[in-house]
Amino acid sequence: MVGLRRAKTVLLVLVVAILNTIANGAPLDPGPKGSGAAAPTGPAGTGGALDVKAAGAKGDGTTDDTAAFLAVWKTACEAAGPSTITMPKGDYLVNNIEFLGPCKGPVTLEMHGNMKAPATVGATKPNSGWIDFTNLADFTLNGNGAIFDGQGSLAWKANDCAKTGKCNSLPINIRFTGLTNSKIIGITSTNSKLFHMNVLNCKNVTLEKIGIDAPPESLNTDGIHIGRSIGVNLLGAKIKTGDDCVSIGDGTENLIVENVECGPGHGIAVGSLGRYPNEQPVKGVTVRKCLIKNTMNGVRIKTWPGSPPGIASNIIFEDITMDNVSTPVLIDQEYCPYADCKVGVPSKVKLSDVTFKNIKGTSATKIAVKLICSSGTPCTNVALADINLVHKGAEGPAVGACANMKPVLTGQMIPPACTEIAKSGP
Repeated sequence: MVGLRRAKTVLLVLVVAILNTIANGAPLDPGPKGSGAAAPTGPAGTGGALDVKAAGAKGDGTTDDTAAFLAVWKTACEAAGPSTITMPKGDYLVNNIEFLGPCKGPVTLEMHGNMKAPATVGATKPNSGWIDFTNLADFTLNGNGAIFDGQGSLAWKANDCAKTGKCNSLPINIRFTGLTNSKIIGITSTNSKLFHMNVLNCKNVTLEKIGIDAPPESLNTDGIHIGRSIGVNLLGAKIKTGDDCVSIGDGTENLIVENVECGPGHGIAVGSLGRYPNEQPVKGVTVRKCLIKNTMNGVRIKTWPGSPPGIASNIIFEDITMDNVSTPVLIDQEYCPYADCKVGVPSKVKLSDVTFKNIKGTSATKIAVKLICSSGTPCTNVALADINLVHKGAEGPAVGACANMKPVLTGQMIPPACTEIAKSGP
C-alpha cells in the first residue's frame, strides 16, 4: 500500500508539471526541428534584436538587399514589445523601401553600415522617396555616422527643374512622414537625386548630428525640408548642398533650428510660401546659433507674388554668423524663380512679428540687408536688432535696402537700415 501511494504521488507531480508546461507555452517535445530558415526573433512576445545579415542581407554594395530589410522590418513592426534592428558594417544596396507603420511596439534601427541607392534614374511617382519612414510612433534611428548615398550625379544632369518648374519627378533621399515622439540621430545623406531629407506631418521629432553632403551643382537638393509639422527640433547639422540648407514649408509650428553649419548652398529659408492654394500658417520658428558660409543667401523669408492668402508669424533668426554670404538678411515677397510667376501682383502672404537679431559677419554683396514686403499685404512688426555685416568689395561698404516696409530698429545697425530702395532679383 505504501508503494502504491508513492506511485500515485509521483504520477500526480508529473501531471501537474505537464499542465504547467502547457500553460507556459513550452513545447512538450523539444526534439529536432525542420531545417527551414526564418527571420530571427527575440524573446517571446517581442521582436528583440534582429540582424539584417541574419535575414539574408549581404552588405557588399552590389547585391540587392531590399528583401532582407523588408523581412526584418515586418518582424519588428509586428512584435508586441520593443524591437531593435541591427545593421552591421557594410554597404547595403537597396531599391525604394518604405518602413511603414503603425507598429505594435517601439522600433529602433541601429545602423553601423551604409545604405546605397541605384545610380540609374528611373521613373518614379511624384514626391516619392528612396528610403521612407512612415506613420511611426516612438521610433529611434541611431545612425552612428551612417551614410545614405543617393548616387545622384546622373540625376542632376537630367534635372530640368529650373526650366520647367516641375521638380518632383526624382526621389527624395530620406522621407520622414507622420512620425510622432521620435528621434533621428547621427545620419548623413549624400548625393541625393532631389531633396536630401523631407520631414512632413510629424509631431515632436528631434533630429541631431545630421550631415548633408552634395556639390553645388546638385540642383534642387534642399538639405532638410520641414513642413506641416509641430514641435520639430533640428539640433546640430553640417550641410553642404546645391540648394537651401534648411527650408521651412507651410504648416510648420514650434520649430527650433540650432547649431547648423550651412555652406555651400542657398542658406536657411522660410518658404517659399504662397505658391499653392490652402497652405497652412507658419508659426513659431526659431533659427539660432548657426554659421552660414559661402552661400547664395543667408537667412531669408520668401513668398510668391500673386499668391493666395497665407500667414507666417513669430519668426526669429538670432545669433547667426555670416562668412562671405550673398545677401545675408533677406525678406523677398516678390520671389520668382521661374517664368510662370505673376510678376507685379502683390503676395497675399501676411508676415508679422519677424526678428533678425545679432546677425554678424561678412557680406559677399554690397546689399547686406534686403527687405521687400508685399505692397498689398504689408509686413507688420519686422525688427532688426544688433546687426553688424560688412562688405569689403570694390562697390563700397555694405548697405541696407527696403521696400514697402519700415523695420523696428534696436542696438547696433551696420549697415544702416533702409538707406536704399530694394528691388527684386539678385
